[in-house]
Amino acid sequence: MPNVRRYTLSLSCPDRTGIVAAVSSFIAANNGWIVEANHHADATTKHFFMRQEILADSLPFDIAQFRVLFTPIAEQFDMQWRITDSAVKKRVVLLVSKQEHCLYDIFSRWQSDDLDVDIPCVISNHETLRGFVEWHGIPFHYVPVTAATKDEAYAEIAQLFDEVQGDVMVLARYMQILNPALCQRYAGRIINIHHSFLPSFIGAKPYHQAFERGVKLIGATCHYVTEDLDQGQIIEQDVIRINHSDQVDDLVRYGKDIEKAVLARGLRYHLEDRALVHGNKTVIFR
Repeated sequence: MPNVRRYTLSLSCPDRTGIVAAVSSFIAANNGWIVEANHHADATTKHFFMRQEILADSLPFDIAQFRVLFTPIAEQFDMQWRITDSAVKKRVVLLVSKQEHCLYDIFSRWQSDDLDVDIPCVISNHETLRGFVEWHGIPFHYVPVTAATKDEAYAEIAQLFDEVQGDVMVLARYMQILNPALCQRYAGRIINIHHSFLPSFIGAKPYHQAFERGVKLIGATCHYVTEDLDQGQIIEQDVIRINHSDQVDDLVRYGKDIEKAVLARGLRYHLEDRALVHGNKTVIFR
């Protein structure tokens, strides 16, 4: 039932007995039909994670009333939780610089409805991709970033994001380091694609670093953005094997394919509420 309207309930809380029973009983008591259920108990941190998809039309109330009625259960178990509606498209704001491959890939998936989202605007610190973006009918905002104007630039980006009511900000090879204020303001709502298999080769030119180190695998990492450079919670990763004959340009070319796929998967996990953050890790319900 891929196109049927669903509510997705995701939560985490200290682990104890009765959590699954309480949630499932609440849904069953209201004739709710669960079509997908995922649970995970972390034995180390003693924390519990849950994601459930419920047919929206099976419930006798809307999502606002769900929040009201479910709150006492959430408080009883000290839950961090949220519920989203598949009928409401997430609004994805893309940040880019000059490299186009991740932007092209996301646009292709968006146009083919592989990513069922709205893209209200694209923001860039260069004019390079304006024509491509505007050809697709999407507003393009040029916000230059210099050492002297970083705080003002990021304040403008925050204002644009809020004006279009963005849900998630995607750094699709946006080659700038966000300031702490922006990272804190949208914690858990900014996703980056880093062209390295983190935690190896953080920062600039990771393919050059990998080449100099003589690695046999290169990769890409999709992660949440935090104040610490390339240290945010990892959502998705992948690798490809290389050998001694490959040069830096080869690594860059191979890496672009991995970056596109990893970013698309990581973004999808976030959009579908499959990524639950806990400390410096994530639980991903695939």
